[in-house]
Amino acid sequence: MTRVAVFGAGSWGTAFSIVLADAGNDVHLWGRREDVCETINAKHENTEYLPGIELPDTVVASHDPVEVLDGAEVVVLAVPSQSLRDNLPAWVPLIPDDAVLVSLMKGIELGSTKRMSEVIAELTDADASRICVISGPNLAREIAERQPAASVVACADPAVAERLQSICHTATFRPYTNTDVVGCELGGATKNVIGLAVGMAAGLGFGDNTQASVITRGLAEISRLGAALGADPYTFAGLAGLGDLVATCSSPLSRNRTFGEKLGKGMSVDEIVHSTRQVAEGVKSCESILELARAHDVEMPIVAAVAGVVSGKVSPQEMLFSLISRAAKPERH
Repeated sequence: MTRVAVFGAGSWGTAFSIVLADAGNDVHLWGRREDVCETINAKHENTEYLPGIELPDTVVASHDPVEVLDGAEVVVLAVPSQSLRDNLPAWVPLIPDDAVLVSLMKGIELGSTKRMSEVIAELTDADASRICVISGPNLAREIAERQPAASVVACADPAVAERLQSICHTATFRPYTNTDVVGCELGGATKNVIGLAVGMAAGLGFGDNTQASVITRGLAEISRLGAALGADPYTFAGLAGLGDLVATCSSPLSRNRTFGEKLGKGMSVDEIVHSTRQVAEGVKSCESILELARAHDVEMPIVAAVAGVVSGKVSPQEMLFSLISRAAKPERH
């Protein structure tokens, strides 16, 4: 059994712990809240984030990072992306020197505009061959229910990607390997912002034509940013690109689509934030993605429009009509 430490007892961290346990690993889950950890150990259920889902006996939760990291061969980071820099330094001295570091986070850091793997590298001094990213159409509830799904394991070192692939391959979770860490992270982070835009369209009562148009042009924006940052264009046609984008923009289980729907129905950002414990990463990352795009002279009108709504500068309806009324141009532009 591989001993795996998972940091983050939210929906995705817990769901991925189930995947790891099903694959035959010894899983130690760190939770920010002691009461959540106690409930997981007593009831084998995360009643806060995945009620009704039974956790395997090989998933053990703890609030103590020393206990969680003891002997860990793989360390999975599943905390909200904007909190990584605050949390990781306290864990770094406890992480075994040869442990593989895995990011489940989908965001771009505010201020630095760094991808999560870049933040991990900066704070841990780990070589790129030790840092992996997992991304794809992986809605936590469906994964926890063991519905069939696929994902991408990306690492600069193909052998390390293959090792992690074997560690999380189950009868219902099929991981593919990739060496394009940049593309996988950009696809995972930016699709959240596009999901907000699609949700706003749905909340305003617009139908499938409008939503499909936003999804498709959103993919074009993701691809343009990826090209500017050296990503493999084929990544965006795969699971970490189109696959993740479709799941996020189409499912009522998607936090970002749901958040966007509430914006479209007239709720404010603050009202929505205070009504849920879940984090919609696109709300925070839209500004940092826009800043990253501007730094590389990449045009991303949907991302810019979403950032305008989140900051309160425009309404969701003004956002959508401003996009559709932009000057006509060739589709390949």
